[in-house]
Parts: sequence; structure tokens; C-alpha cells
Amino acid sequence: MIASVRGVVAAISHDSAVVEVGGVGMRVFCTPGTLAGLRSGTEARLSTTLIVREDSLTLYGFADEDERQMFDLLLTANGVGPRIAQAVLAVHQPDTVRLAIAGGELAVLTAVPGIGKRGAEKMIVELKDKIGPVGLGGTSAGVLNGAWQEQVRQGVLALGWSASQADQAVAALTETIDGETPPVPVLLRQAIRLLGKTR
Repeated sequence: MIASVRGVVAAISHDSAVVEVGGVGMRVFCTPGTLAGLRSGTEARLSTTLIVREDSLTLYGFADEDERQMFDLLLTANGVGPRIAQAVLAVHQPDTVRLAIAGGELAVLTAVPGIGKRGAEKMIVELKDKIGPVGLGGTSAGVLNGAWQEQVRQGVLALGWSASQADQAVAALTETIDGETPPVPVLLRQAIRLLGKTR
């Protein structure tokens, strides 16, 4: 089991980063919020989960241990694979997910692309007794530096919306920002809410 990786970030794409570890470039799939906190050419540490399949070994990376633990917990629910678990963490902080499961808040879970009402109900039933203590708040990922529009656009595309929808969401967000730019995960959640209304 690869529990974490530390090394220089060699490359960043819309859904993953390549981290040089001991001379080996490891491709790590991450949420847009985690990717936003990485910079090419600088050292980074990611908590990770290795998913082993018959035909592949896939590494998923997270900004902190709390996100990784939530990812692993979500995978224990029937019908939830890595892609859905990662989508949940792209939209919500771990504490938000815990509160939603503990409180049976279907609307919070169905705001995630790929999760319908029945899927959300199953997740709540199966995970309610596993989530442990529920706190308030949560940690925010790094504050955006630079072209936040492209980072949010790539995040929306990675979650399954079209390029035109992504552009519309970014344009709508741009009009709402007055002053300091919020962190990437906050902007991404706002974009998803906007797009959810048009589905």
C-alpha cells in the first residue's frame, strides 16, 4: 500500500499530477482542489490510496489525510467507485460529507455528478455508522494564484460537463467575484451548483 508520496511535481493535467519520487514519475489522480494547490517544479506531499485492479494500478492523491480517509470510507459503500468518491470530494469538504450522511441530507449528496437519489440513500444507510465523530467547518485548499478561470473550467470538464457549460459557469462566476478571489474548491462548488440548476 502506498500511503503517501513526496517529491517534485513534474507535470499537472486537468485530472492528475506526476510526482517524481526517487527518480520515478508517479501519476497521481487528484481532485481539482488538490491540483490547485500544486505547482510544477516545487516539492509536494500527497496522502494517497492505491487502487489495485486486475488490469491496472491507479494512485489517487489528496491534500491531507482527512480527505484520503473520506475517500477510503466512500469506497466501502456499494456502487461507489474511485471516480464517484473523487467527485464527492471535488464538490464537498470531508466534514460536509460527514454532516450530510449523519443528517440524511440527500440534496447535499445528489449535488455530486453521478449520484442520484437512490445512490445517495444507499450511501447514507451504509455509511451512517462508519463516519465517526462529525465536526463543523472543514479545511479549505490553497488559495488560487493566477488563472483561476482555467482551473475551475478544467475541474468542471473533469466532472463530466461540456466545454460550453464549463465556459458559461466560469463566466457566471466571474461576475459574482468582487474583491479577493475565493479558493478553487469554493469556486468549483459554486460552478457545480450553477450547472446543477440547468440540468
